[in-house]
Amino acid sequence: MKKAAKSTSKRPSDTKKAQPAKKVSAVKTVQVPVIPKPATPHRGLGRGLSALIDAPVTSPRVVPLIPKTPAMSEQTLLPSQVERVEKSVLTVPVTEIERSPWQPRQTFDDAALKELADSIKANGIIQPLVCRKLESGRFELIGGERRLRASILAGLTRVPLILVEAEDRKAAELAIVENIQRADLNAIEEAEGYRTLSEKFGLTQNEVAERVGKARPSVANALRLLELPDETKAMVADGRLSAGHAKALLGLARTEDRIRLGRRAVAESLTVRAVERAVMLVNTPPPERRPAQDDLPPQYLRDLTDRLHAFFGTAVRVTSGKTLANGRHMKGVLEVDFYNNDDLDRILSLLGISID
Repeated sequence: MKKAAKSTSKRPSDTKKAQPAKKVSAVKTVQVPVIPKPATPHRGLGRGLSALIDAPVTSPRVVPLIPKTPAMSEQTLLPSQVERVEKSVLTVPVTEIERSPWQPRQTFDDAALKELADSIKANGIIQPLVCRKLESGRFELIGGERRLRASILAGLTRVPLILVEAEDRKAAELAIVENIQRADLNAIEEAEGYRTLSEKFGLTQNEVAERVGKARPSVANALRLLELPDETKAMVADGRLSAGHAKALLGLARTEDRIRLGRRAVAESLTVRAVERAVMLVNTPPPERRPAQDDLPPQYLRDLTDRLHAFFGTAVRVTSGKTLANGRHMKGVLEVDFYNNDDLDRILSLLGISID
């Protein structure tokens, strides 16, 4: 009985020792949702953002923008304080931007610029300009001259832009491609851009075609338009003649003919097909005109004239009949002179003709 009692007394003791463990487990289960575990990743993310802002950048091509605080004014971000930046949007004064010498586009429609300026007033500049940084600290425009002109027209003093690293040839390529992709260039401006790449940077037509994403024949045909006289090129540039008209005019060898037919095409609103037909007519040589052939040989004609003169005793003229180049035949003529009625009667008598 004592052993049983002893055994029974140990069980409550075991139960008492187990209860605190269950209690701790219960506490942990209840408090798990409120343990500030998210605080650790939150603090870590904060350190990550600080690192992004404060840590130095090792890439020589990309320099981060100076982070702005509410206490900083927009004037803090001046172009002179920014090194070369790529794929980062800056806001710079319009007075710091220079026109690209490689810009192929020369004409800008005033009405279209006014519409774009009104849109910028209402919505701002949706797509930033593309520029490169010059050694002087200013910016050279590569793409977006229409947007820059419209922004100035809208009264903006600062515009957003993206800086890219580009040497002269790359800047020229980007300016031409950007305008071609937007279909902003007329045929002459496009051809001038190709010529710039070819002559200034020594590129072949194949290399120009590869850089602008065009087929080589397209580049070659565009360059041929520059062979037109200046007056005709001006008509193409301002839209009076299309590129199709210009290509047709190239079929004429003489500059005078190109100018003359170009003026006629504008004045009469000729279609491209009509110009092509006119070019064909100019280039078709007229049929060779064969001289008319006399029916009577010259020597025979002279002998016959002398014999008739002796027979009639007066001046006689004989004109031979002729066969023309087109096959038509012209009649001959025999003329006998007489001086008075008596002379006429004499001649008629010689011919056996009597008139009562």
